[in-house]
Amino acid sequence: MVNYMSRPCRCRKIRCSPDTTYFKPRGIPLDMLEEINLTLDELEAIRLANFEGLYQEEAAKKMDISRQTFGNIINTAHKKIADALLNGKALKISGGIVKRVG
Repeated sequence: MVNYMSRPCRCRKIRCSPDTTYFKPRGIPLDMLEEINLTLDELEAIRLANFEGLYQEEAAKKMDISRQTFGNIINTAHKKIADALLNGKALKISGGIVKRVG
């Protein structure tokens, strides 16, 4: 039997610390909603790419990760946000292997 070990997840640098960490559709009780978790590194990727307008290469450097990893993170974040908006799910922002800087 071969034992494959995946590479450890590299800590991602983030600068944002959101005041609001939960969003839900209005008028639907929380216990009736499916919840999606958006990690802090996914939120940081959204902030850098979509809010700050940085190219992936530059945004990846700010997070101290590869451009490919940044691309994977931003794609996952976009899918989660789209799922929450289109399917009426709650969006919780928490977790991820991150280090706050600046």
